[in-house]
Amino acid sequence: MIKTLSIGQASYDIYVSVDEYPKEGDKLRFINKIGCGGGTACNVAYMLAKWGISSTFAGVVGNDVYGNRVRKELETAGVDTRYVETSYEKDTVLSFVLVDSKNKMSTSFDVADEFVKLKKFDFDFQPDLIVLDGNDTYASKSTIERFPKAVTILRATRFNQDIANLALKVNYLICSLDFVSGHLKMPIDSSNVSALVNAYTELRSRYEHQNIIITLGNNGAMYMVDDQIKISPSLKMEVVDTSGCGDIFTGAFSYGIANNFTLEKSIKYGNIAAGLATRVIGGRISISKLDEVNKIYEKNNWPFYWLFTTFRFTWWN
Repeated sequence: MIKTLSIGQASYDIYVSVDEYPKEGDKLRFINKIGCGGGTACNVAYMLAKWGISSTFAGVVGNDVYGNRVRKELETAGVDTRYVETSYEKDTVLSFVLVDSKNKMSTSFDVADEFVKLKKFDFDFQPDLIVLDGNDTYASKSTIERFPKAVTILRATRFNQDIANLALKVNYLICSLDFVSGHLKMPIDSSNVSALVNAYTELRSRYEHQNIIITLGNNGAMYMVDDQIKISPSLKMEVVDTSGCGDIFTGAFSYGIANNFTLEKSIKYGNIAAGLATRVIGGRISISKLDEVNKIYEKNNWPFYWLFTTFRFTWWN
């Protein structure tokens, strides 16, 4: 069986639904809340285990009730938690998420003293697939160098030079528009076809040896195959909450790569899983069952996509 290793941040996420975004000076009390573990790499590890893949997570939690909850969730899903370290100095990272029930937008607040990095990463097995979220670049870089035969995936949601350097070392770079605009030092209009193509082309010039996927939210995901820039459309659902969809896309994409799916099929699995996740408030708890994703893929087989080259735009049907 293929073995996967995910390295990065573990958090505990608390979601509440609001009718409108609070105004300055408001005092609010929330009775109904949803809580679950979070963090991109942690969510990917959880999702891979739930979908039947051998999964190990390496990250740090605090010696507190939230850290215990995160660890228990992972273990219940079947994740190997031997490399989950406990910090006795710093608390588990908390993320508070306000979900606007009217416009479906979510606002998150991460609360942490600082991000605590792994002290040990002398893994006693050979991972076939390594998934990184860019939060612990030293442990990530060291692990990539130690296991050069492993396939590597990086989910980059924000830009800094350490993450950019790490991106040069991976096989697959899944990045948000925030990462792209920060890297290129310019705003990018997601509704402007030419702007997206130009941004992808420029990013490609900096990462010539990587498979680059840019997630575009409701517009799907942009990628390149055979020198053609394409967009695989998102799965359209009645949206309740979009938080955590990038993590879930990455988890489903990683599942596809672990099972030797083509790049395009892996992206389609990511779009389906991310689309299904918008039906439910919460990140990790919105992960769908693999059977549901399989059925939607087999039923639709995604007969259309947008096709780009540097010189033309075609709607392909």
